[in-house]
Amino acid sequence: MKPLVIIGDSILDVDVEGTATRLSPEAPVPVVDAERTVQRPGGAGLAAVLAARTETEVVLVTGIADDEPGRRLHGLLTDAGVRVLPLPMTGTTVTKTRIRARGQSMLRLDRGDGRPADRELAAEVTDALSAARAICVADYGAGVTSLPAVRAALTQLTARIPVVWDPHPRGATPVPDCALVTPNQEEARHFGGDEGDAGEVLRQKWLAGAVCITRGARGARVYAAQGGVRHIGVPDLPVAGAADVCGAGDRFSVAAAAALGSGADAIAAVEAAVADAARFVVTGGASAVSTPVTGRGADIVPMSAHAEDSTGADAIALAERLRRNGRTVVATGGCFDLLHSGHIRLLRQARDLGDALVVLVNSDRSVRALKGPGRPVMQDVDRARVLAALACVDAVAIFDAATPEGVLEDLRPDVWVKGGDYTADDLPEADVVRRHGGEVVILPTVAGYSSSRLIAAANSGRANDERH
Repeated sequence: MKPLVIIGDSILDVDVEGTATRLSPEAPVPVVDAERTVQRPGGAGLAAVLAARTETEVVLVTGIADDEPGRRLHGLLTDAGVRVLPLPMTGTTVTKTRIRARGQSMLRLDRGDGRPADRELAAEVTDALSAARAICVADYGAGVTSLPAVRAALTQLTARIPVVWDPHPRGATPVPDCALVTPNQEEARHFGGDEGDAGEVLRQKWLAGAVCITRGARGARVYAAQGGVRHIGVPDLPVAGAADVCGAGDRFSVAAAAALGSGADAIAAVEAAVADAARFVVTGGASAVSTPVTGRGADIVPMSAHAEDSTGADAIALAERLRRNGRTVVATGGCFDLLHSGHIRLLRQARDLGDALVVLVNSDRSVRALKGPGRPVMQDVDRARVLAALACVDAVAIFDAATPEGVLEDLRPDVWVKGGDYTADDLPEADVVRRHGGEVVILPTVAGYSSSRLIAAANSGRANDERH
């Protein structure tokens, strides 16, 4: 299949997360006790990372400066499976650092003045654009979409390749004949003013096939040359706690481009994009694709049923240290044989219940005893590494018993979380948790997601391929 190409401005996003429980004696400002720092690509880089979660081949054309933050940004992108075609830059990598306490942003620090250099596009860039199944332009106002060479290349391609343009108030005007332009409400007012119906005004102004004005929780409104105006509502998905909408616009534009590249019309593409963006927010937003700055991830602790047999970094010590400081330790457990959106949502919701999340993972032997000889499909260490890379996970422990009761005797979490239609009394480990003063919380699962079902479907498809 031809690649999905993302082109636009990329930045490095850094979140410093902690808690704020006191004011500084030097000034009436909160003191944030930093606990962990995570990073991720931002702008077009985030759009590319999100695309790589569902697309087999993603190419990102973006400016990346030759400095330490730029090298970190490039590494995060390639680690996510994105092929990066860098444009030459002047200045330094734009880095945005958010200081957050218990999920709330307290302050943002911006550094860097990088701008793309006005030069001819390299042959590999023009070749990638020409070979694209669809192109998503992620304009963040830093200059990529203003480059004459970029605009000329895109103008030549809109007649045969669907181009989705996500505009920015400080960015360039979309080139003519884009299949879809996706401003949000504020951007639509900025570009179109209050004259008449802003969406139709913008569609004619930009000579676009369709304009979609995104409206957050109220869905989207599509203005198409054929078909008039159509409202697309957001599907009813459960959200626990405050939803992180960071990156929802990128998820939307990427999903729309992928759908158009597969032959969908503008209305169908927007319907798919609205649903994808809603699921993205429910499962944690951009924070779910963040990486610890240390590059090490959470601690991975091989454990038997008792802590004295454990080796490596000690999740027990982490829990004890946090409790001494009055913090809340949350734990959850499972096989996690094939990580999916339902898992991500559960883990994110579990982390929101306290100050640290420890994930207890069944060992290979434990999974075989529970699921049968064909499982697991991934070894325990690999499953643990995937979980440890998630920003919402603070430590991962692998246990060998049928249930995690032995580990919980030593871990003694304040909250034990399970997903599904259990009751607390159904869980054999509930007594252990309660005996140590903890509580058991059951969170609903996301309908339609099951590792066993996904593995069975994959095996069925493989068998059909072999028969044919």
